[in-house]
Amino acid sequence: MDHIAPVLALASLAAWIYLLAGRGGFWRCSEILNSVDRAPTRWPNVVAVVPARNEAQLIGDCLGALARQDYPGKFSVVAVDDNSDDDTAGAARAGWWNGSQAGLHIVTGAPLAAGWTGKLWAMDQGVARAIDIDPEAEFIWFTDADIAHDPDVLRRLVARAETDEYDLVSTMVLLKCRGLWEQLLIPAFVFFFQKLYPFPWVNDPGHAMAAAAGGSMLVRRAALQRIGGVASIRNELIDDCALARAVKQGGKVWLGLTDASHSLRDYATLGEIWAMVTRTAFHQLRYSVLLLMGTFLSMILIYLVPAGVILTWKLHEESWALTFAVAAFLAMMIAYGPGLRLYGFGVARGILLPLAALCYTAMTMDSARRHWLGRGGSWKSRIHAPTV
Repeated sequence: MDHIAPVLALASLAAWIYLLAGRGGFWRCSEILNSVDRAPTRWPNVVAVVPARNEAQLIGDCLGALARQDYPGKFSVVAVDDNSDDDTAGAARAGWWNGSQAGLHIVTGAPLAAGWTGKLWAMDQGVARAIDIDPEAEFIWFTDADIAHDPDVLRRLVARAETDEYDLVSTMVLLKCRGLWEQLLIPAFVFFFQKLYPFPWVNDPGHAMAAAAGGSMLVRRAALQRIGGVASIRNELIDDCALARAVKQGGKVWLGLTDASHSLRDYATLGEIWAMVTRTAFHQLRYSVLLLMGTFLSMILIYLVPAGVILTWKLHEESWALTFAVAAFLAMMIAYGPGLRLYGFGVARGILLPLAALCYTAMTMDSARRHWLGRGGSWKSRIHAPTV
């Protein structure tokens, strides 16, 4: 027990060396959806599908941004009002820009069918309407009702898909990061997502890793038909990554970052971020107690041990422990730096990553607790039963 501090600190340093050198360089934030530099020979027809439930406050700005897309090809928008309790449909109509070259179609969603998660049920109805209004559409653009896109975003997505022959092109949009809890937890959320799904591995056709970000997913219609449509993933809670896995089995997927699309939603309180994470965290672990314990221990080892060893130096006075811990902490700062800069923060803010990791560890444990109490998968007044 006298030498437990050096052992733990060395193990943490070894983990950080692996994360820096052996996990696809995820931390570099190098996969970016840039402006169009190679235009396709033709611009295919696209229909955007916007599933919306109780989004009256935000959907107007979302659809206004879609109406202003500067896209050379034919473009239409389908908004699916998924049994909202507010006036989502009215806000959608009010937010539309009448000068748009695109057409807006609003679908009143049917009651949730058995065996489906709510968002996927709305997406499926949107796809059916999209095909009805434009049988020649080659791409479906799934985008959330709380996202606003710059006018050239659709150009960028289609150019990436067409010139590099991707079946799915998705971007993690820029999340709001203004309040205290957002500043602490949102850049960390993006960092952890990239660590879990290294974007360079996702974008490598020869690698099995597949993932997408549900806020913006442009999928080739032929690929969607190949996998059996949205119905093939009808009961998935983490629908974006499930879609990416299905598409990548026989196709190519690209996932990247962008500052041209941004979230309209505020997560002003810790409770709002907590609810977002606990909805799917235990599902991500396949409801496995072993994976839950492994996640708990690895988060402590990677993020909390270096800070703990440094702060308790006077108690153990192990020189090697301090050396390993400082090296691990510096490695953490290096890894977190590009993600902080993406959100306009200095790298010194990386000193707070252990605190953010502690919060996310607690959220993951609480996600398991909620599942065991029968309250897992709760979102917008719906509780979806787990699928294992």
